[in-house]
Amino acid sequence: MILETGSHPNTETLVTLALEAGFTQAAPLNMDALLFRSEVRDMCAADRCKHYDKSWSCPPAIGSLEQITAQAARYHRGILVQTTAPTDGDFDMKGFYDGMVLHQRSFDTLTRQVRRMFPDCLPMAAGSCMRCRKCTYPDRPCRFPDRLYPSMEAYGLLVSDVCIRSGLKYNYGPRTITYTACILLD
Repeated sequence: MILETGSHPNTETLVTLALEAGFTQAAPLNMDALLFRSEVRDMCAADRCKHYDKSWSCPPAIGSLEQITAQAARYHRGILVQTTAPTDGDFDMKGFYDGMVLHQRSFDTLTRQVRRMFPDCLPMAAGSCMRCRKCTYPDRPCRFPDRLYPSMEAYGLLVSDVCIRSGLKYNYGPRTITYTACILLD
């Protein structure tokens, strides 16, 4: 599906565009499900993923919970996208990585397309940015600011809750991994 620059398609058309970009699931985002929770941001501060205060896409670089909540409040609709990939079990790092690469590629494609129609959209990715071997934060600007997408968790969102409240599963069964992202639109 090719959409014209400056056109403003409905959400269902954007869901179709997302599926064509390679996602396995896509749905309109339930904006009421966007609850920006301090306890999720506290998990970021605990630095379990080792990216807190080390990446432009993570807290504290993306702003306080109050700042990002106010930023997100400007948007009135969105789409939720998922990539579900098969794995050989709970410790299949290659399967997890392959799924993440596929998801990131699809998200880059979709975000480029959506930004043609909605230049001020707000993409939120799955997990911390991993584009560079070492992030330039905080010493130099991001090398790829047009592809810098903070994660849903960095925004304080409980991804499982957002999925369920938007009509998508969060878990697709054993031997699968699912990556979830969204794009907010004005």
